[in-house]
Amino acid sequence: MDRLTYVYFIALLIVLSGCSKGSGGSGNNSGFFSNNQVDPPYNIAKDLKTIKEEGVLHAITIYNSTSYFLYKGTPMGFEYELLSRLAKDLDLELKITVADNINDLFDMLNNGEGDLIAFGLTITEPRKKLVSFTKNHYVTHQTLVQKMPDNWRSLPGYKIDRQLISNTIELMNDTVWVRENSSYAERLKNLQDEMGSEIPVEYIDGNITTDEIIKMVVDGEIERTVADYNIASINKTFYPVLDIDTRISFAQRIAWAVRQNSPELLKAINNWITKEKKRDEYYVIYNKYFKNKKSYRGRIQSDFYSKNSNKISKYDDIIKNYASDIGWDWRFLSSQVYQESGFDPRSVSWAGASGLIQLMPETAKEVGVSNSFDPQQNIKGGVKYLNRVRERFDSVEDSIQKVKFTLAAFNCGPGHVLDAMRLAEKHGKDPNIWDENVEEYILKLSEKKYYLDEVVRHGYARGSEPYNYVRDIFLRYEHYKQFIKEDIEIAMSEHNKESI
Repeated sequence: MDRLTYVYFIALLIVLSGCSKGSGGSGNNSGFFSNNQVDPPYNIAKDLKTIKEEGVLHAITIYNSTSYFLYKGTPMGFEYELLSRLAKDLDLELKITVADNINDLFDMLNNGEGDLIAFGLTITEPRKKLVSFTKNHYVTHQTLVQKMPDNWRSLPGYKIDRQLISNTIELMNDTVWVRENSSYAERLKNLQDEMGSEIPVEYIDGNITTDEIIKMVVDGEIERTVADYNIASINKTFYPVLDIDTRISFAQRIAWAVRQNSPELLKAINNWITKEKKRDEYYVIYNKYFKNKKSYRGRIQSDFYSKNSNKISKYDDIIKNYASDIGWDWRFLSSQVYQESGFDPRSVSWAGASGLIQLMPETAKEVGVSNSFDPQQNIKGGVKYLNRVRERFDSVEDSIQKVKFTLAAFNCGPGHVLDAMRLAEKHGKDPNIWDENVEEYILKLSEKKYYLDEVVRHGYARGSEPYNYVRDIFLRYEHYKQFIKEDIEIAMSEHNKESI
């Protein structure tokens, strides 16, 4: 049996086993951690009031080296960091949808697949007919991106200049490759009108990012393209062979966008941008992604930069091996490991827990771990303990909820979670539902009125820790699913390529 057939066979077994089990068993957990969930339809006329009622800010962005990506297990990016600050300011949970095709951004917004486009959009008159732009985040200009001659390092400057396009008039005889419907394509059309002459333009698919198109120039697949100067500049730090000095536009404002029927959301975002621009942190974030050359070079050379590989950490193989013991998606278990130690196997907490998944000494002994700093022992023991903890919540039938109870108990101990369940039941809440039920009472265990209640057997607990622990792991998992494919997805993708 070849590897691809084996992968398909295993996938079929997982699907069949999931169909044959009830919703309360551990076998159904893998069904929850799939990529096939369907969200309810959005109300495309909704404004800030409705968003506040739902409690979630839905943002649409692009997966690239500056906007949104994964690096060493951490979601990062200019748009991601600003979105996180915006959601916090509005007291909303953040949900990010990645557009597969840059050309789809405006349709996705107006079809209700998100509340705003959080991506560096050039403000143009045609686009103003489609969306309402926020205040600009920064100002840049468009520049021609072309490759220096092969022997450029040994050539005098005037000889290099003779082989490069240094004036937009010269574009009349040379093809430029850009995405159709992009601001770059729009600028080239305007430039043709200004010059009174045609510029040969070849269009590139909308699912290719500006970074990837620039790499095509570096690799010699195309001769030249157009990019925003700040994006071209950060790419040049890693590809010095690029020339980005030929300016083809005046200064242009770069902003986000909302639907035209969301004036209150627009007002709130604009107020937030005004406040943010008065803070140093705003400019630190900008410099981090568009000016910090050392950081950029380090990222794009790393195996743990999601654009380079399908890896989260150097411990992926170990985590994959033991995630199956508990029936979890390995990316979810990775999210928990990151939450515990940031993938540092030598990590030790203030309470004495150690290793990748942070086992207390007594727990480590119970699950047969002799060296918590050994990654394999630590993950194996951690999963064994997670299985033991999960058994304490047999009354919880819903597999998703059971995972949340298990995580909370792993964090603060089963006793405190059971106390919160009893409190929830006493106050008319469902003791077998974590969301908006037991999680509310785990928070109350830090209040004297509640931790001295007769149904509470384990006393005071800092409930904000398990509450945030569960939320953070699930939120990070959503990011991991955006960037990291499961083995079956990779195999199917490779098979489809071979079939073309």
